[in-house]
Amino acid sequence: MDLSTAQWRKSSRSSSNGGDCVELARIDNTVAVRDSKDPDGPKLLLTPRALRHLGEALKDA
Repeated sequence: MDLSTAQWRKSSRSSSNGGDCVELARIDNTVAVRDSKDPDGPKLLLTPRALRHLGEALKDA
C-alpha cells in the first residue's frame, strides 16, 4: 500500500515533550499506524474494526 500521500494525525492526548505516541492515517478501508518518533519506520495496517478491538483490549489490560 502506498502511504506517501497519507495524512497522518497524532493523538490529541500526545504531549509536546517527546512522549510516546502513535500517529494514524485513514486510507480507504485501512487505518495505518506508525510511531511518531520513527515516521519512516514500519507501519501497522488494520481495518477500522480491528483498530477498535485493539483499543478495547488495551483499555481492558
